[in-house]
Amino acid sequence: MPPPTKAPRAWQRMLSGRRLDLLDPSPFDVEIADIAHGLARVARWNGQTAGDHAFSVAQHVVLVEEIALRLEPALPARDRLGVLLHDAPEYVIGDMISPFKAVMGGAYKEVEARLQTAIHLRFGLPARLPATLLKLTKTADTVSAYFEAIELAGFSEQEAGRIFGRPRGFPARLGLAAWPTAEAQIRFLERFRSLEALAASPAGAADA
Repeated sequence: MPPPTKAPRAWQRMLSGRRLDLLDPSPFDVEIADIAHGLARVARWNGQTAGDHAFSVAQHVVLVEEIALRLEPALPARDRLGVLLHDAPEYVIGDMISPFKAVMGGAYKEVEARLQTAIHLRFGLPARLPATLLKLTKTADTVSAYFEAIELAGFSEQEAGRIFGRPRGFPARLGLAAWPTAEAQIRFLERFRSLEALAASPAGAADA
């Protein structure tokens, strides 16, 4: 009789010492320091961007949150926090480019959704964000992708316009340049802390 097959390891050890189970992630194993550290080291566009540094997911989500606020100036701090964390699962699973996600199909999405739920619950957000906020986040994410494409990833404006749409109400360029890893980590963490504090303040609570 063959020996029983050992189940593959499905958890990752974080620098904080937490062990995050990808199959059943617990909010108690999610730490913002781990997220900041990981996202600052995950490259957008598979690293195919101009400059001395990779354009990190940490920088991308800060940019997306800024764009969302530009699109909705009255966006409450709690909702802005949700936007900032929209790609947070990538601190564990990395940033797969959209064409590869299409090839991977449902399994990837299931893992991503479980991680996103655990992250939301850890920081006092709904397990799933309201549809209106998800739509705003998607719009801001697409605007960010357009500018990243033409300023960093080698796309022409025509090609990026066909894929992402040409944003209205924005300048022709945002002047993007990738931050060094340490700066991306610090600036993401600073934005998170400021939004968390604002959301917990009386004004932020009133907005929510």
